[in-house]
Amino acid sequence: MGPGAVPTPIGPGAVPAPDGRSTARGGLLVIGDVVTDVVARHAKELARGTDTSALIRTLPGGAGANVACWAARSGCSDVRLLARVGADSAAWHRDALRRAGVRCLLAVDDEAPTATVVALVDSAAERTFLTDSGAVLRLSPGDWSPSMLDGIGHLHLSGYLLFATTSRATVLLALREARRRRITVSIDPASAGFLAELGVHRFLTAVEGVDLLLPNTDEAHLLTGLTEPADAAAELSLRVPRVVVTLGEGGALLAVSGTVTRRIPAVPVQGAVDSTGAGDAFTGGLLAALLSGADDASAVAAGCRSGAEAVTRMGGRPGP
Repeated sequence: MGPGAVPTPIGPGAVPAPDGRSTARGGLLVIGDVVTDVVARHAKELARGTDTSALIRTLPGGAGANVACWAARSGCSDVRLLARVGADSAAWHRDALRRAGVRCLLAVDDEAPTATVVALVDSAAERTFLTDSGAVLRLSPGDWSPSMLDGIGHLHLSGYLLFATTSRATVLLALREARRRRITVSIDPASAGFLAELGVHRFLTAVEGVDLLLPNTDEAHLLTGLTEPADAAAELSLRVPRVVVTLGEGGALLAVSGTVTRRIPAVPVQGAVDSTGAGDAFTGGLLAALLSGADDASAVAAGCRSGAEAVTRMGGRPGP
């Protein structure tokens, strides 16, 4: 969708929102990643070449899976997840997703292990990732079926899948089918590091036709070259009708068709533990609110509440 495009967020069972915009009702399909997270919280700086004490936990994660779980936690009753996992831990991940209220559409890979991320979390709750993509980027067109969109009101795509040829082809198939059915689509760029490797032009070309883009500050800066988040949000919303740039403790910016329309404050958090998955929680809360009929600003506020809850616990998933 090019510059000056008008948002058309209309899907199955669309109903008018308070701002007059039509909002799609129905289920949520997330196409993304399932990951085994090894989260290590260290209170002191890493001591190179020797030991550093840390609290270490192995937890289910992955941006797509986290979004799905937070959407279910936030009240979306029909949440589905398409992802590829290794046979080594498929049963464990499937069980965790089902207990979170997510309907699993998992392709099991007998050749590659489930993706693994080592998250190093410092005393300020900031995280640094070491990533082994494993089976994630092997999600193939054969794992996809248009019937997965039956009864779906919104499709969310994890940007991680754009970083390899096979998974990118799968994402584009789903995006085209969603557009054919007039189902709204959102995407998060997922990783500034991997985004830089892919290239800005290739990413922006791939997301043409998306209704909602959800970058963080670093990703918005990389995609536009603009240092001021509000300027970057406005610029990106000339390409994608609605853009929400997350600002961490600064909340989030909502931009529509070239103009920043709202700045929604963050929810104050005392004693942040781990920022792993905070952006995924934001997205899950926001999408659940949109599917319930909330207007954009209310949905962003719901996302901020989920993000604030996420940083109070280890890992990227909501608690029981």
